[in-house]
Amino acid sequence: MDRIRIVGGNELRGIIPISGAKNAALPLMIASLLTDDTLTLENVPHLADVEQLIRILGNHGADISVNGRRERQGEGYSRTVHFTSRNIVDTTAPYELVSKMRASFWVIGPLLAREGKARVSLPGGCAIGTRPVDLFIEALAALGAKIEIDGGYVEATAPEGGLIGARYTFPKVSVGATHVMMMAATLARGTTVIGNAAREPEVQDLAKCLNAMGAKISGAGTSTVTIEGVDQLSGARHRVLPDRIETGTYAMAVAMTGGDVVLEGTDAALLDTALEAIRRSGAEITSTESGIRVVRNGGGIKPVDVVTDPFPGFPTDLQAQFMGLMTKSNGISHITETIFENRFMHVQELARLGAKISLSGQTAKIEGVERLRGAPVMATDLRASVSLVIAGLAAEGETTVSRVYHLDRGFERLEEKLTRCGAVVERVSD
Repeated sequence: MDRIRIVGGNELRGIIPISGAKNAALPLMIASLLTDDTLTLENVPHLADVEQLIRILGNHGADISVNGRRERQGEGYSRTVHFTSRNIVDTTAPYELVSKMRASFWVIGPLLAREGKARVSLPGGCAIGTRPVDLFIEALAALGAKIEIDGGYVEATAPEGGLIGARYTFPKVSVGATHVMMMAATLARGTTVIGNAAREPEVQDLAKCLNAMGAKISGAGTSTVTIEGVDQLSGARHRVLPDRIETGTYAMAVAMTGGDVVLEGTDAALLDTALEAIRRSGAEITSTESGIRVVRNGGGIKPVDVVTDPFPGFPTDLQAQFMGLMTKSNGISHITETIFENRFMHVQELARLGAKISLSGQTAKIEGVERLRGAPVMATDLRASVSLVIAGLAAEGETTVSRVYHLDRGFERLEEKLTRCGAVVERVSD
């Protein structure tokens, strides 16, 4: 099993290219099931989650190629991938595939809308708290679907003639459920109005792609999204937006170690709240023609309090990384997690490096320390794993991070990108 070995103490200087967003690519890939034409996606990251979803889509009958080659030949940085779902050969998404990645459950929306039925295993994914599918089920039921749960599978059937447009307001904001209802509603009869919709850039990106495919969606990026159903969707070409979580992660790495790095190919507007928190910690952040420049020269890291919230608030997917940054602040900071109830599993591992963190309910109190010391640590989930990398970059001596398959789910060539900027980071195989 691979591990990441880090020798801390080096500033980061250079250019880090930001990959396409995993959280945008996954629903875009799933949207290819809505049409029998080819959907071409540019800037698709090369990640374990993307490869897993490619296998799932192939199980449904999608033909997938990378830059004109079969998908297994596609290697390296973000790629152009062609998805053609001319014939859906199976409307069942089996447990052995869906259990490995929660987002694969989202195929239920397109399959139900296009084929009138879907049988999808209840999802798996990383253990960062309970994320029930009740919002998905209620949203699809509002469109007229009959839903049953049997033997660990959600079985959905559309009424004769297809799904029917409806008004539905989510009781709480859900990015995934917004994706699914929006996709399903594109082929529903009549108009659908989604209230309390997620406003994340990834939702806006999906709407942009669906509209290019012939959908009629307005209001994406606001809390009310309106979809006028159409008879069919066509193919399109769409570029996946830059990964705002990767952007924030590397910005925090520079703030942690010091240095001067240009994050290339990204957009500050995607994560204003997070960048403002990093600025308050003492880093200088400016937009450039090619992306974002992050600089921290001299001076300590200032303590900053943050509360995670749905977009445009501070992203829960950057909470662990920001905690890593705060471990070396020159005071006391507080991080309150409002999205997931079990997303502080990285605290014990950061403590192995010398961090002083105490928990009270959903709030972590971080007392900054002058020095962190390298140690063996273990990744518990995707974002927690990279928080340990950030801490290791500033720790004295050697840190080894095990269970790096979590990292491979969401960060494309992390060790290579950091090494090019002067970090001592390498992948070690046992």
